[in-house]
Parts: sequence; structure tokens; C-alpha cells
Amino acid sequence: MGAEAADARRFLDEFVKEFPEPLGPDDPLPLSPLSGRVSPDEVRGESLDLALRLLAARNAPPLLSSALSHAALVELLKSDLTPYHLPTDSEQDSLLLLSEPLQRFFFNKLREVVFTWAKRSPAPPAGPARPLWTSVHAIRNARRKMEDRHVTLPEFNQLFGLQDGVHRGYFAVFDGHGGVDAATYAATHLHVVLGYHDDLKSDLASALKRAFTRTDDMFREKAKRERLRSGSTGVAVMLAGDWLHVAWLGDSQVMLVRQGEPVTLMEPHKPEREDEKRRIEDLGGCIAFMGCWRVNGTYAVSRAIGDFDQKPYISSEADCAAERLTGGEDYVLLACDGFFDAVRLAEVPGLVQAGLRESGGRGGPVAQHLVGHAKSAGSSDNITVLLVFLRDPALLLQEAAPPQGPAPAPDQSTAEQ
Repeated sequence: MGAEAADARRFLDEFVKEFPEPLGPDDPLPLSPLSGRVSPDEVRGESLDLALRLLAARNAPPLLSSALSHAALVELLKSDLTPYHLPTDSEQDSLLLLSEPLQRFFFNKLREVVFTWAKRSPAPPAGPARPLWTSVHAIRNARRKMEDRHVTLPEFNQLFGLQDGVHRGYFAVFDGHGGVDAATYAATHLHVVLGYHDDLKSDLASALKRAFTRTDDMFREKAKRERLRSGSTGVAVMLAGDWLHVAWLGDSQVMLVRQGEPVTLMEPHKPEREDEKRRIEDLGGCIAFMGCWRVNGTYAVSRAIGDFDQKPYISSEADCAAERLTGGEDYVLLACDGFFDAVRLAEVPGLVQAGLRESGGRGGPVAQHLVGHAKSAGSSDNITVLLVFLRDPALLLQEAAPPQGPAPAPDQSTAEQ
């Protein structure tokens, strides 16, 4: 039995021992759902979030975790969910479901899947052909609250049951303001909207853009019923086969480094950007300088999920870009403005190399090194850095290391062959 199969077997056996019986109607959930009430459109995102958090807390192998979560959601969506509907006062009221009993039902579906798989010893789900090493670090810094959220899903295909031969990985950073609700919502639902979008396989750029606007529409309904007032910028990356796709709202950014050199993929949305300023003024709004450039004297971002009191001046329409990967790419870096306001793009390759030297070629600690540098450079904002290494970090360090002494003479017997 290989190491991956052994890890999967160990986890399944431990889960079966921990939950020998289904949860009863009065039994508490092993962890709390994000919301008390959910719309039908939110069921998939909230359920997958609960499953992934639950399984991660028990150290489930990531590929197995995603596959189990997908299988449990499939079973949930086959079921009659009307017992969990909340009564409405009129036909105009939105349909809502009571989250805790629904998620208890979903947990029991997840448990059934685990028990079934434990009996038949399934082979581990296939992983991506291109290895992806990730490093992420986030700090509250000097702010009163931590309003950033991030998502790492190298197992995107397994989470959505995609089997078309195109390997996909999804990564995102969301920088909230005025509260964490918009950022949390985007981190829970945007990739789910994308994963089920009709254009995912045929027109990924369109699917990404529409996923942003759809997530904004969904959050509008939640904000209305729960009286929420917050917003979030965001940047999302989809690695699909030999292509890197990027979509963004606001001033969070993504950069690609190829053979040690930064590749510009995007220009962040800021109110003072000339085209953004013109768009806002054409709608009847204005840009005012109040410590920084602000839309109508309020928000310092020109595009975001949420911020409904300033729509349409604050746009929910994402921009997209794509870059073909040739195999010489080193890594992709996503970060919020708390990082990029203190660090220039040109500095990033040197900082990553310094982090790799400090860690002895291990990629995991590098994001922490970058966050620490941004803080020492004067950033007081929340800082999130997410690195996706497209090549082995140890190899990147080795290639960048200066030569140690004279090169050895070539083996003449080999050279003459």
C-alpha cells in the first residue's frame, strides 16, 4: 500500500471510530456553520465550507477531503430539502433554509460517504500533473480586526467532480473593509459559483467574470436580509492546463515570476486610475482626495464585492487576463494592498530568494518572510501573501545560488561518446 493510500485508510478508519452513529436532531454539529439561514443558492457553498473545515481539522489528506466533500454534496442535492425551508409571510419573501438542521443532515450524508468508502478501500483520487507547492501567511498587523480571507484549492477538480483531463487549481485573496462579511462570503462562494458555471470548460474568462458578479448579487441579498455593510476587493487565479487565468476587483494583486523576472499580469483598480475616474464621473460620481483618493469621499477602492451604498460607482465587474505557461515559470504570488503598498513588484523575486535561503529551500515559510518584510517596510494594514510555486522551491534556490568554486573539468570519456 502506497503512502497516500495508507494516509487515506488511516483517516477513514479514525473518522468511523469518532462518529459511529449519525447525528440526532438535537446533537450539536462538530463545528458551527457560517450562517444561521441560507438561501438555496448558498447551500452548496456553505455545505462545502463546513465539510472542508471539518475534514481539515481532522487532518484528512487534501485530495481525499475534496473528493469526500463533493460526494457528500451530490447526495445532499439529491434529497428533498423542503423540511428545512423556513416559512414565508408572502410570495414576495425570499425562500430561506435553516442552516443548522440542514448542515446536520449534510454531515450525516458526509458520514455515510465515509463509511461506504471505508468498506471498499478506494484508491486515492488522482492529483494534478503539475505539482503545486503553496505557501501562505496572513496577519492582522496594526489593524483592530483581521478582514482578509484567502482560499487555496489545488484540488479544484476533485471538489467539483471534474474529469475532463484539464488539471485545475484555484487560489484567491480577498481584502475586506467595513467588516469581514463580504470577504468571508466571497471566500466561501465565488469558487463554488465558478465550479458549477456552464462556461467553466469552454470560456473560463467569461466564467470568472460572471462568478464575481453573481457572488456580488448573492451577497446583496444576504446583506439586505442581515443588514450588513461591508465590501471586499479580490483577486482570483485559476491554473487550468497550460494557462494561468486571473480575475480581479480592486487593489489586491497577482504577479507571475518567470525565470526570476516579474511578468505584469494586471493593473489594480484604484479610484485615481484615469479610466476608473472617468467611469465614475460618467455615472455622476466623483473622486475626492481625503488622505487618499476616495469614491464620493467614502471608499478608497473603485471596484469591490459589496459596498452597496455606493453601487454602481463601486463596480462589481471584474477584469480578466490570461497567460500561457511554458514550463519556465517559477511561481505566482497573490497579495492584498497591505503587502503591495509597501513592496514593489521588482523587489519580490529577491525577497522570495532570501526566504528560500533562510528556509533551506523549503517553500512553506517563504510567505511569512515576505509578510515580515512588508511589515518592517512600514505597512500597518492587514497583510496576506499567498505563493503558488510552479517549480520545486529547492530547485529554484539551487538555480539561483552562486557557483561554488571552479566548474569541474568535463569527463573526456563521456564527452567523446
